[in-house]
Formats: sequence, C-alpha cells, structure tokens
Amino acid sequence: MLGIETLSREQIEFFLDQAKPFQEFHKHPLKKLATLRGKTVAIAFFESSTRTRISFTTAASRLGADTMALQAEASSLKKGESLIDTVRTLDAMKPDAIVMRHSSSGAPHFVAERLDIPVLNAGDGTHEHPTQALLDALTIRDRKGKLEGLNVTILGDILHSRVARSNIHLLTKFGARITLCGPPMWMPPDVATLGPCVRRVLRIEEAVDGADVVMALRVQTERLHEPALPPDEYIAGYQLTPERLRRARPDALVLHPGPMIRGLEIDSAVADGPQSCVLEQVTNGLAVRMALLYHLVGGPPADAPHPAKD
Repeated sequence: MLGIETLSREQIEFFLDQAKPFQEFHKHPLKKLATLRGKTVAIAFFESSTRTRISFTTAASRLGADTMALQAEASSLKKGESLIDTVRTLDAMKPDAIVMRHSSSGAPHFVAERLDIPVLNAGDGTHEHPTQALLDALTIRDRKGKLEGLNVTILGDILHSRVARSNIHLLTKFGARITLCGPPMWMPPDVATLGPCVRRVLRIEEAVDGADVVMALRVQTERLHEPALPPDEYIAGYQLTPERLRRARPDALVLHPGPMIRGLEIDSAVADGPQSCVLEQVTNGLAVRMALLYHLVGGPPADAPHPAKD
C-alpha cells in the first residue's frame, strides 16, 4: 500500500468495505483478535509522528501481531547509516510487513522494490499519505452515505501536503469537485495536473461556499516565516471560523488530519462543534489500518470475505 494514485475506484471501495467490520469491532469490550498471532510488523518511522505511529501500532496489536519499532532520533541513521542498510537490517529480523514513514518522497517505493514483504506507506515527504485518505473517505461515506459528486474544500498548505494529494487522488475518482484555498506561495503551480474537477480559489469565503466537506490542513509553523507569513495574516485569511463555515452547506462536515493548532488553522468552536469529525477520523484510522494489515499480512481465506466474520 504505497499510494492512492495508482488504485482503482473498485480497490478503494473494497478496502473501505473491509474496514466496516473493524469499526464494529472497536465497540466491543474486548478489543483483541488472534488473526495475526505469530506475525511481526516493523514500525519504521524515519520522521517524527505520534498519531499515525500509535494508530498503526495499536492496529497491529489488536490483530494479535507483535511489533518492533524504529524511530529516527534513536536509530543508526543519526550515525550515518543509509536507508537501505537500515531497512535490510530490519528485514533480517524477519518481520512480516514494514509500516514506513519517511521525509523523502518515494522512499517506501524504493524499499518495496528491494524487499519481499508488504510495505505500507505511512507518509512519504510531500508525496502521499494513503491511509489518511482512506480513513477520511470512510468518515465522509459514513456521514454522507456516498463519496460521489461531493463538493470538497481543502484549506491551507496544499503545496507541501501529502494528505491533500492523497485525498485529491481518492475523491476525484468518485467524481468529487475539489476546491483548494491557501496562501499563493503554498499552492501548486498548476492545480489542473492534480486531477479533474480541481480548482484554486484565493478567498476562503468563496472556497467554502456551498461545500459538503471542509478539510483544514495542518500548518507547519516554521513555514509561516519562509517566506514571511505572520500567523495573524494566516488567521485573517485562511482560518476556518464559525462565520466562514456558515457559508458551507448546513450539513457540511469538518475534517482535520491532526494534530490541530487551535486558533491558527481552525477555531475551537469549529473543532469542537457538531459538524466536526476529527475524533471519528482517529477511530476510523484504526479500522482502516487493521483492514490493510489483515489483508496484506494475514491473507484472508477465500471463504471469509469479511475480516470480523468469525
């Protein structure tokens, strides 16, 4: 699972459907399966992460798998070891899959070409974050009942956002109309190359007008000064506030990949409001990642199309 761009609509629907039983599983008092008992999942994060790393680790654990973790700040990478040597060392420990995050776009693809075990991309540079797009799609489909034909607005740093790219790839396969809005220097130079029905709008009020879904992206605070963009200017121009959200449809959903910086990207009244799906996204992330690990590591029997059937 290296990206969304190369997946078909049917493949995406399959994984969304397979995540549904795991959503129900999380409601049970005992959240432990033996599906992947005896399997080991390597969690190799060469870039800092809290939410995604914990989500994948929890997903593996709830399926009964063991995990071994590598984090860049505590690894031999700081001593100068190359990526491929580090991954080969992990591979020599015989894991059954590697979940990988890296600051370089294409790093999981590089590793997948050289190993014979499944590689799951947990975010690579500014390229893709496929499991985030899948959990976002699951959240939207649960609330809206469909993905087809929705008006989706994405706010913030589009240029550097792997979350935005994966969501654009996914949602446009279902005929969604995507509106991008953010500071001009954080916009891709040609948004038309991102997919059909993708447009750029400079004013947030126009961007959210009539939207079915509004996604506020995380802003890397260090980029607010490269080039200079004072936080108060970002807030004035692009923060998702209750007043701006009222221009969207009354039943519009609010998504955020986290972690949120309240008062910068999003107003607390919106983040905690009835239209917010932020916590649902976290829960659905577990379901999606359990489904992926189940299929890529466990290999479901032909007579059990649903992961939680037994």
